Amino acid sequence: MAARPFSKRIGYNALHLACRLTAVFGFGVRVWGRKHAPPGGAALVCANHQSFFDPVLVGLALDARLNYLARQSLFQVPVLKQLITYLDAIPIDRDGFGLAGIKETLKRLKRNEQVLIFPEGTRSRDGEVAPLKPGFVTLARRAHAPLVPVAIDGAYQAWPRTEKFPSLSQIVVVIGEPIAAGDVARLDVATLVAELERRIRASHAQARRYRLSCQ
Repeated sequence: MAARPFSKRIGYNALHLACRLTAVFGFGVRVWGRKHAPPGGAALVCANHQSFFDPVLVGLALDARLNYLARQSLFQVPVLKQLITYLDAIPIDRDGFGLAGIKETLKRLKRNEQVLIFPEGTRSRDGEVAPLKPGFVTLARRAHAPLVPVAIDGAYQAWPRTEKFPSLSQIVVVIGEPIAAGDVARLDVATLVAELERRIRASHAQARRYRLSCQ
């Protein structure tokens, strides 16, 4: 994939600003731990998954442009298709990635871009963090990329998977301390998965404390 044209870069920045203003003033979104967000370079951003809001929320929390994964079926939905195509979303199959999705994700990581994934694999059924699946390990190792843990709390209350439409709710995003690329290569798979899950859970607990203190 060639470098993005100037019009797409400007369009992404304008959309990012508009969504950030809407999130802050419309939903009271607050972000903590920005000091942990890598300003640039390759990174695999790993977040818990509470709602359809999550890709936008994590994208707003980080200043660097994120690459998003989108199921192939979403590319058939009118309007949404145009939006995610414009944002250069990476198509993935129902089982998670598929060979084409893996190749494109690695290509963007090796191009020193940042990619967002949800290692739980699906949206939460109760707002809590579910056990992580290990698929991210191969991606991070092959791309020599750090792992950036991110936790969201309040998005489940705003838009649980059982509801068709969202409602207003305080939402907090916490960015945890990254796991360096060297540690990703050094640790065995089980230890690495456990450590990333520990950091996401710790960040989630912090996000929940912040959210409840704001109510």
